[in-house]
Amino acid sequence: MKFKNVLGIVGIGCCISLAACNNNNEKKESVNPEDAKIMAQHAIQTSEVRYNADSVNMIGYVAYDSITNTKKPVVLVVPEWWGLNDYTKSRAKQLAELGYLAMVVDMYGNGTTADNPDQASKLATPFYMNPQMAKKRFDAALAKVKTFPQADTNQVAAIGYCFGGAQVINMAKLGDDLKGVVSFHGNLTVVPADKNLLKAPILVCHGDDDQFVKPEEVALFKKQMDSIGANYEIKHYAGATHAFTNPNATAMGEKFKMPIAYNAAADSTSWNDMKNFFGKIFK
Repeated sequence: MKFKNVLGIVGIGCCISLAACNNNNEKKESVNPEDAKIMAQHAIQTSEVRYNADSVNMIGYVAYDSITNTKKPVVLVVPEWWGLNDYTKSRAKQLAELGYLAMVVDMYGNGTTADNPDQASKLATPFYMNPQMAKKRFDAALAKVKTFPQADTNQVAAIGYCFGGAQVINMAKLGDDLKGVVSFHGNLTVVPADKNLLKAPILVCHGDDDQFVKPEEVALFKKQMDSIGANYEIKHYAGATHAFTNPNATAMGEKFKMPIAYNAAADSTSWNDMKNFFGKIFK
């Protein structure tokens, strides 16, 4: 696994883990029987959605429950460094079951994904080194999801996993108009905290045994956030390593000799912590 020093603050442990759409470019997906059952119970609609950013074709993924016609709070989901894969699609479906309009952001463009750490690092590192590039990609997705008739455009939040967790914190720190952001096992100190830009509350879901987001980085994040009086909370999960929310993490850790593993208890608890957070910010 590669590490990059970003802004001289912290060594980035690049993150691990593995709808009917309102445009004419949508593409229907195949789903497994269990997903099909859940989607039928909730009338979940899913689709690819195409948009552009930096002259790059982006292929996002949208999910929502069509059982009601009421407008829904929006949750953008930024994937792990693997890109927009089945894992992040499953999270979008879960969010749709909760009543949100969820859109997974295609940060890399053209639906690009990685299947090994070297490739993933090459894809993810430019966004750590150039947060403004990440902001352009994120903002393009935000603009697109706001065009959906189901979207409550005044109620928008973002969540992210590993690489994506770092990115949603960056978006908040860079001043995006969000009700709040949730980071699951993401890096914390890529972008400095600025009280003139950071308005959104932040929830950090952190595994205490994470070897890529070390205690020193957590302490620095707290110091920076406290220095500007930021609204944030860190939830700690004992025994949880990096990538603790992803059921595929244990196998990937074994395959690539990395200290990551799925932790069912931390996964469930952190998801409930996110739901409680949303209950506070979406009013």
